Amino acid sequence: MLTRLRQLLELIRFSHTVFALPFALLAAALAWQDEPFRWQDLAGILLCMVFARSAGMAFNRLADRDLDARNPRTAGRHLPAGLLHTGTVWAFTLLCSAGFVASTLLFYFRDPPNPWPLYLAVPVLLFVLGYSLAKRFTSLAHLWLGASLMLAPVAAWIAVKGLTEMEVPLLLGAAVMFWVAGFDILYACQDAAFDREHGLHSVPARLGVPASLRVAAACHAVMFGLLVGLYFASPHLGAVFLAGLGLIGGLLVYEHALVRADDLSRVNRAFFHVNGVISVGLLVLVLVQLAVK
Repeated sequence: MLTRLRQLLELIRFSHTVFALPFALLAAALAWQDEPFRWQDLAGILLCMVFARSAGMAFNRLADRDLDARNPRTAGRHLPAGLLHTGTVWAFTLLCSAGFVASTLLFYFRDPPNPWPLYLAVPVLLFVLGYSLAKRFTSLAHLWLGASLMLAPVAAWIAVKGLTEMEVPLLLGAAVMFWVAGFDILYACQDAAFDREHGLHSVPARLGVPASLRVAAACHAVMFGLLVGLYFASPHLGAVFLAGLGLIGGLLVYEHALVRADDLSRVNRAFFHVNGVISVGLLVLVLVQLAVK
């Protein structure tokens, strides 16, 4: 059982929850400046994030298992390599999906009750799962993935405050969307030839690697601009946050310096390491700002 659990966590790259979770906590921290802090809300946000991402990643591996088997880069993944059975992964996906919906009850049964997370749970889950099919019909699959992670801060805000004062979470969510789309385009450059050969849609398959690197850089420039806009939109962000954005900008520049059209060997470092620092760094930056306010 422990071996199977470890394999499932490896399958969904559980450690990479760090990409989206800090943005959900960041939005919640801003929302709590105007709302009472509740441990029940924090537990609900953490559980919803873990269950939603786990369901999405597991479904992605199920949807792509045949393609992964044909791609030398991904042939060693758990399903094509036979380390896990599809039935096991389907059961895990359904369990996580049910756990996500059930976790929204933590917001429903509180004082005062907030029914919106429960009402929106199934549409949000279907949208997140739908990303796994997107590259079969649109090159905008990168933005779909970004929009899926955009839901993390937006949903956390709604969980705390409901559908009020949505400018701040929408700005933060849009920044997350363009950030994710940018680094997903970088990552997809590794499979440009494979995607083109197998009729899959991606920006690198359509535009080629050099142009895709420019598109990714443009996405990250938009992300940075939206974060600056967040500074002006939120009354709780000040000089500490604005100064810290300089460090975030430097990390984005470093990320793109790691990847060249003729050398994709450092894509994983740019994708996994730098982006993890950016997401956690932004959360720490906001927490420090709120602490010294």
